[in-house]
Amino acid sequence: MNMIRAWPRYNITLGITNHMQRMCHEFDMNFGGSWGTNSIIPGDNKERYLVSSLMEEAIFSSQMEGAATTRQVAKDMLRKKISPRDKSQQMIVNNYQTIQFVVENQDTPLTVELLQHIHQLMTENTLVNPEDAGRFRTNDDVVVENGITHEIVHRPPSYTEIPSFVRDLCEFFNETRSKVFIHPIIRGIIIHFMIAYMHPFVDGNGRTARALFYWYMLNQKYWLMEYLSISRVIAKSKKSYEKSFLCTEADNNDIGYFVAYNLRVLDLSFKQLQGYLKRKQEEKKAANTFLQLGDINSRQAQIIKMFVDSPKEVLTIKDIQIKFSISPTTAKGDIIGLVKRGLIDEFSFNKVKKGYIRSAHFEEIIKPISN
Repeated sequence: MNMIRAWPRYNITLGITNHMQRMCHEFDMNFGGSWGTNSIIPGDNKERYLVSSLMEEAIFSSQMEGAATTRQVAKDMLRKKISPRDKSQQMIVNNYQTIQFVVENQDTPLTVELLQHIHQLMTENTLVNPEDAGRFRTNDDVVVENGITHEIVHRPPSYTEIPSFVRDLCEFFNETRSKVFIHPIIRGIIIHFMIAYMHPFVDGNGRTARALFYWYMLNQKYWLMEYLSISRVIAKSKKSYEKSFLCTEADNNDIGYFVAYNLRVLDLSFKQLQGYLKRKQEEKKAANTFLQLGDINSRQAQIIKMFVDSPKEVLTIKDIQIKFSISPTTAKGDIIGLVKRGLIDEFSFNKVKKGYIRSAHFEEIIKPISN
């Protein structure tokens, strides 16, 4: 085991094991020097996969902090750009917008002002005191409790140390030639831990910490991070996540437990992505059977497959636009083409909005292909 001083000011150490080093090496090798080549994600569906993964990250990261909105409702809200109706939905919208900001600014060095801006984006209209959004805490009233027993398990350092901590954090985030080499993935995990350890804000530290880890990984050119949802894995193993913090406290601030846990999270996130891509490719392959009907495109084939799988499905032009990340004009063209083929029928929700359902002749038309 190689012991390093991860954050000397607070006597935080890290015992790097052979297993940790092996996992980091495998990540780099299996995913290419920057977590892979573009061939991992099918080129024709990159935008759809990216939007879906960003939504997943935003939803689960917010649910971990108390957002009660269901995944399906949250996705519909984000896809259709519906204004949030309560605090839970606002948390998810904030998280989604913050992740988008991070993606757009992944090559920007971290500064004190940017850290505060990230927190402001993440917590806007969700805090008891709105003025706390983007502002460092000004007292020591913040403690970390056990979610079940409510026992105090961590008292962050004094608020008076926050300015120097944030300067150190920015330097740690931005430096490219440190005296002691720390693998970028492990360095990102340390950044995640230190935000949680210091708790520089009154609330929203967990969401901010995960966003900063996400940002650092993209900054280090691990481009595949955009397609992973670490928060989905963490949310489903939240007790282990919290335990990794507790073990650090109990073992003289050795963050090895936290690093090992987060490496497992990354590994599982990647495996879930592989499984998701495989399922989507199989679905597309099954849908492409309907191309045999002739004079229809791949999207229309997938729409037909949707009606095969869900006979009572009701679709709108907006639904198709969002699902395939296409323009309203293209979506309408796809739908009208299927209406003309007699596969689906149009009906009116009201004077403006139209809906589309399976036609009475749907089964008869696709029967030769189905057989």
